[in-house]
Amino acid sequence: MYQMLDHTDISILKILQENARFTNQEIAEKLHKTASPIHRRIKRLEDEGFIKRYVAVLDPEKIGRGLMAFTHVQLKDHSKDSLSLFEQAIIRLPEVLECYHMTGMYDFILKVAVKDLAAYHEFLMHELFGIMAIGSVQTTLVMKQSKHEGAFPIAVPQQPFPLAHKTD
Repeated sequence: MYQMLDHTDISILKILQENARFTNQEIAEKLHKTASPIHRRIKRLEDEGFIKRYVAVLDPEKIGRGLMAFTHVQLKDHSKDSLSLFEQAIIRLPEVLECYHMTGMYDFILKVAVKDLAAYHEFLMHELFGIMAIGSVQTTLVMKQSKHEGAFPIAVPQQPFPLAHKTD
């Protein structure tokens, strides 16, 4: 039988999205449980892939990455090999925070963080255009960030989410 995510699992995920530094004891207190079962549930959520990793959210200005750009890329060659080659190369670049293979006019949308406009120009000239023949690039620069939310809204479902593996 497959194990399902229940109200406690969902609550744990919400709490960890709010602050991943909460200890098992702190989470247990919030949920009126004890720390041991919370620890087991978190471990299971990690093992099942619901929790992929834990990160610290940094201030881009303070670390020299104050210019954010969304770069829309259309490749000249749309073969499976070219798309794969581009994707493999682009995800290795530290300036690229996110990469999405898209439908529509552009093949990829990249979220790029650099120091300033000169650094973005260097990124285009020496990194992006060096990967392969690019059909076109359209860049939109972020003027102001109004919202940045890393947490996914989740609610207790009508039907529980099945976990990936069977349990005994």
